[in-house]
Amino acid sequence: MDDSDLVSRTADVLSVDADAYRETVLEEADDLKTALSDGVFDNPQAIVGFEYEFYAVDADDASLVRVPRRLLELIGFEKELGLHNAEMTTSPQPLSGYGLRAQENEVKARLETALSVTDTEGMRLVSDGLWTIPPEGETATGYLTESVDQAVDVDGEPRQVTIAANMSDSARYHAMANTDRAHAAGMRIDVPNVTIQADTVMPESLITSIQPHYQVPHAPDLPAYFNYALRIAGPLLALGVNSPFFPPDCYDDGTTAEAVLSDGWMEHRISVFETVLNANTEEPGKVRFPQDLTSTAEAVDRIAADDTVVPMPVTRHGRYDDRFAHLRQTHGTYWRWVRPVFDGASRSAANARIEFRPIPAQPTVRDSIAFQAVFAGLMESLTRLEHPIQRLDWELARENFYGAMRNGLDADLFWITNDGQETTDVETLYEDLFAHAVDGLTARSVTASDATSYVYPLRTRVERHTTPASWKRSHVSERVENQDESLATAIEAMQRAYVENQTRTLLDGSFVDWMT
Repeated sequence: MDDSDLVSRTADVLSVDADAYRETVLEEADDLKTALSDGVFDNPQAIVGFEYEFYAVDADDASLVRVPRRLLELIGFEKELGLHNAEMTTSPQPLSGYGLRAQENEVKARLETALSVTDTEGMRLVSDGLWTIPPEGETATGYLTESVDQAVDVDGEPRQVTIAANMSDSARYHAMANTDRAHAAGMRIDVPNVTIQADTVMPESLITSIQPHYQVPHAPDLPAYFNYALRIAGPLLALGVNSPFFPPDCYDDGTTAEAVLSDGWMEHRISVFETVLNANTEEPGKVRFPQDLTSTAEAVDRIAADDTVVPMPVTRHGRYDDRFAHLRQTHGTYWRWVRPVFDGASRSAANARIEFRPIPAQPTVRDSIAFQAVFAGLMESLTRLEHPIQRLDWELARENFYGAMRNGLDADLFWITNDGQETTDVETLYEDLFAHAVDGLTARSVTASDATSYVYPLRTRVERHTTPASWKRSHVSERVENQDESLATAIEAMQRAYVENQTRTLLDGSFVDWMT
């Protein structure tokens, strides 16, 4: 990374006139709402897409490694927050049997190539919710908090800017710690037994996720899909939890293994994202479980009204949605666990879609595609059949979400079945949920056998009451209690076992294979 160039680009970001930027965002929001009402964002069919995040480790000992930028370009992945991150974005496909197979095959083809290339560099890409073994010779806390202050000229005035040592060279990321609204990001981790304060948002680079997208056929119907997505967020998160542990040196001094096992949550990725990017006193935080929507125009207004942490210079690329370029830039810091997206390279490709963000990166590709398929199937079926879960109070939907974060499948999840019965029974809930996922997929020309196959890895998690997080907890608990190992040793052994199992099953197996 050219430090001087990064500092210069960060200074350019800090020099943007925030008031003028804000006025332009509001003007563009009005234009977007006009385009929506004119039907520009309507499409004849549902479309699915996928974002898949990884981190890199040393192939021998599973310790975190930095990915050379040239290597990212070579494998066709994109940079993310940390130097150890890499992200894949799939080509959008129609929701159908062929479309879902195309999504899975694209992920496998690109990932297989990436794994082959990174292997020659002595590293491996890992699909996981939260890394736990820091780079060799470093501490995780040091890696996450190391930064330098450099002098820079901003609008003719000398300033000191803070630059994170291990963050990607994106000026937006670095500017977050240096704007007048820097306090909008807490830049800390504050969860049971872990307290870390940083000068930048770098601690967020602990976490990785998968993000399925569902493009709605008719933009005015976005609120119905969105509100259903909120109600399935808790149950799907409970199935996918995968980050129960932090790197051992991140735990507060004096923390015992017993405290970590009894107090820790199943999905710390949720809490990391919220505490790093939400201010200590900000309520509600920028990262949050969003309220129900009543109209598509309201979705646009929410994005436009959201605090712009980093007003940035806008680059236009000759796309249709350049006319909303400032609004789209603002959307980049519109952090919600379920969020609407409006964009399109051309007028004919303009679309309104839902980005589903609760799910951490999963053990295998098949598990990841299972979440994409189940989410899309539910979007199809629940809306078409007007499933009564829409009547679940928003507060209960939110309680489901944070309950799943803390306890996974052991959470008390509230549900309303297709026949209108209220229940907290796990088997009843998922029987209804999976049935509607299959129904939604078959309604989109996915064969019944293929639809059942997509659901199978997640159905098995319910039947065996096992998630990636509970698998990790069992491994650490067994080592601490039966082998008398320290917490640090147990976590690192578990992490290496996770990577070893994933090496064997990432492309051609599933998490079910880990349970045998």
